[in-house]
Amino acid sequence: MSAAEVLDRLLDPVSCCFGEEGARSLVELRADSQAQHRTEELAAKANDGALTPMERDEYEACVQAGEVIAILQAKARLRLKGAAKS
Repeated sequence: MSAAEVLDRLLDPVSCCFGEEGARSLVELRADSQAQHRTEELAAKANDGALTPMERDEYEACVQAGEVIAILQAKARLRLKGAAKS
């Protein structure tokens, strides 16, 4: 089972907590410009093989947080889609 599949399964119970308003807010959630810029900066350094150990840890945390948020957003979209059909 991939890490994304494990996260998906672990986050299933969380998605049951979404009301329509919360799901909509989560779907629209975006990182602030400072966080986006820093992640892009770290990604560029990673591609160049120029990350320090501390930056590597920071970048991995950004990627992991992004994966969790993306899975929760996908679950929120499904929740909203199901609510629209009802």
